[in-house]
Amino acid sequence: MVPISIIIVFSLILSAFFSGMEIAYVSANKLQVELDKNQEGFQAKILQKLTDKSAQYIATMLVGNNIALVVYGYFSGELLMNYYHIDNLLLQTIITTLIILITAEFLPKTFFQVYANKLLRFFALPAYLFYVIFTPVSRFVIWISDFMLKTFFKTAGDTEQIAFSKVELGNYIIEQMESAADEEEIDAEIQIFQNALEFSDVRAREIMVPRTAIVAVEIHEDVETLKQLFIKTGRTKIIIYKNNIDEIIGYVHSFDMFKKPKSIRTMLMPVEFVPESMMINDILNLLTKKKRSVAIVLDEYGGTAGLITIEDIIEELFGEIEDEHDVQEHYEMQIDTNTYHFSARLEVDYLNEKYNLDLQEDDSYETLGGYIVNHTEEIPNQGEEIAIDDNKFTILEASDSKIDTVAIKMVPKDE
Repeated sequence: MVPISIIIVFSLILSAFFSGMEIAYVSANKLQVELDKNQEGFQAKILQKLTDKSAQYIATMLVGNNIALVVYGYFSGELLMNYYHIDNLLLQTIITTLIILITAEFLPKTFFQVYANKLLRFFALPAYLFYVIFTPVSRFVIWISDFMLKTFFKTAGDTEQIAFSKVELGNYIIEQMESAADEEEIDAEIQIFQNALEFSDVRAREIMVPRTAIVAVEIHEDVETLKQLFIKTGRTKIIIYKNNIDEIIGYVHSFDMFKKPKSIRTMLMPVEFVPESMMINDILNLLTKKKRSVAIVLDEYGGTAGLITIEDIIEELFGEIEDEHDVQEHYEMQIDTNTYHFSARLEVDYLNEKYNLDLQEDDSYETLGGYIVNHTEEIPNQGEEIAIDDNKFTILEASDSKIDTVAIKMVPKDE
């Protein structure tokens, strides 16, 4: 005869297994589950059969867990009464409940939730065996559930999910990116998916060319001046303004210079005006609808904050697009373990991610220059040294209106 203690331990193991597999399926990334099901091999086929009907899977785990708990409750009560002489029903209940909560609920559910997809694959075969054994009971339970829903609540029965949420897709992509040893191993398709998920959350001010970097000429300048500016900058589009940069009236494309225009006004192309808080997906739709390629970004006072082109928006989705005329404006160099030289236009989150700098991020600024100005509340002079959070910032290059290049001496993290 099997000892009571072995029956109790076995029933606890089964209860932990059923509880864990239930929470594993609920917590698992459904996109990853579908991908696993479509792989080659015996395990993939078992996983496919096991999860084809989610309601029946959950019902099976619940039925199995309840049977295990009944067996555990019966024999644990007998053990406490006959061997430990605990006759008090309340005390028996407290003892058995504490044991079951710790060993078969809290611990397994926590563990299976953390490693949901891995454990769902690993225990697919034993779970499928119980799935087959308890199929008659689980189908009966589902039938009763659907009958009550339709009869008393006038709602349809359980339906299978056929779509995946944005969160599930995002979690899957993050897992794939984190599993790569370095950035070069990340597939281009994965990176594009990641950019696409974040696309709808990006605002105009985050990707715009800032006001200080806009190449522009006044409408009354002669064509030769404009021609020389095209040659000097290598740009294909130059902004045209009237009186000052806050009164932009259009832009000129370099292609139009071959038409031998008599004045800048004859080549003028229209631009769209958008607020800096506008989402870039909305800007893309607006420019596409109006067949325009340049949007001027306005600040809260109606002044020019920057500009965005169709190319800028596409680059946000597909990555940097460079041609032979592009020049590297964002200088970055690591001098030694804790010393760096950076262009002030580099974004703080980019520097934190690539160089692990741990600079404070905030909605009030995007770039390294903005980070420094936010703390100093003024534009520092060239050569000036600034201490922020014990880190030393030296302004290598600066003008009256902006910071160009910065040297950073970071405090070692182990100090």
